[in-house]
Amino acid sequence: MGPAAAQQTTGSQPSGSNTMSPPAITKTRTLGSGDFRMEVSALGFGVMGMNYNRGPHPDRKEMIALIHQAVDHGVTLFDTAQVYGPLINEELAGEALHSYRDRVSVTTKFGHSIVDGKYEEGKLNSRPENIRRVAEESLKRLRVEVIELFYQHRLDPDVPIEDVAGTVKDLIQQGKVKRFGLCEVSPQTIRRAHAVQPVTAVQSEYHLMWREQEKEVFPVLEELGIGFVPYSPLNRGFLGGGITEYTRFDSGNDNRQTLPRFKPEAIRTNLALVEALNAFGRTRGMTSAQVALAWMMAQKPWIVAIPGTTKLAHLEENLRTTEMTLKADDLRELESAVSKIQIVGDRYPPEQQRQVEGG
Repeated sequence: MGPAAAQQTTGSQPSGSNTMSPPAITKTRTLGSGDFRMEVSALGFGVMGMNYNRGPHPDRKEMIALIHQAVDHGVTLFDTAQVYGPLINEELAGEALHSYRDRVSVTTKFGHSIVDGKYEEGKLNSRPENIRRVAEESLKRLRVEVIELFYQHRLDPDVPIEDVAGTVKDLIQQGKVKRFGLCEVSPQTIRRAHAVQPVTAVQSEYHLMWREQEKEVFPVLEELGIGFVPYSPLNRGFLGGGITEYTRFDSGNDNRQTLPRFKPEAIRTNLALVEALNAFGRTRGMTSAQVALAWMMAQKPWIVAIPGTTKLAHLEENLRTTEMTLKADDLRELESAVSKIQIVGDRYPPEQQRQVEGG
């Protein structure tokens, strides 16, 4: 069996906290099709965890410098949302990427209820007037003239998806938005929305511990020419191997403490998957995170993952994955190993699970 191709540029690591050795991403992928397609780097970057939902975060200037490193090494797709913070994550992305706006695409999302800068827990709002208001406010926070891709963050059961798609279509015609996206929705919703305004990408959780989207969503995306953007491709850091049953998550700014899959007893059992990834990667010069990302990139050419990080070393680790190729034999071996492992714990608590259509 031939090993995975994992050719990497060699060289010493430059000194200093804000420098990174090669390689830069040179490969691109296309989300969507037709007039609303979007060419981006083969791997994107999720900004959320830099100041929201992932515990204590480093100095803002350090995070901006890290984002600049990502851009300078070929990343062109950056993801944020109105609800992250709320508002402060968009502001960070806007400040960090303003001077690069002609080189990158910043995507954001609407759909949660935010009043006077505060998130109304569990409430959704995709009424047309709110979508238009969020678009105007996000443009200012992101410091751009047009939103490259505007996702509905969660399906609002009180607003027909046709009205949502129609409102975004109006914003596209007005030049305030370029493309339309959906998050965590069923095949039926995708079809209904796409009939009104072509959907460029669907965003959803997807990784080796959560593969439900493969069953019904992927066939529809392939049929309609829609891209797929997996968030949490390393299951919120778990597949990187740095989390154990003794890990404690900051109660002030880390949602992992609320997730069933991150309870100590679930972590203890699910570490078997990380061990399998490490065993597979050891003979191929790959970390468990790189194995997980390389596996994902091998699934479909229209998948663009958006791993996030606050650490330069992890950014480089992730970017090097774009140079690694898993051959068919490698994929079969990996699939065989992980198929024997039973994953424990739901991905969301019940109240959040209700907001995820069909998931």
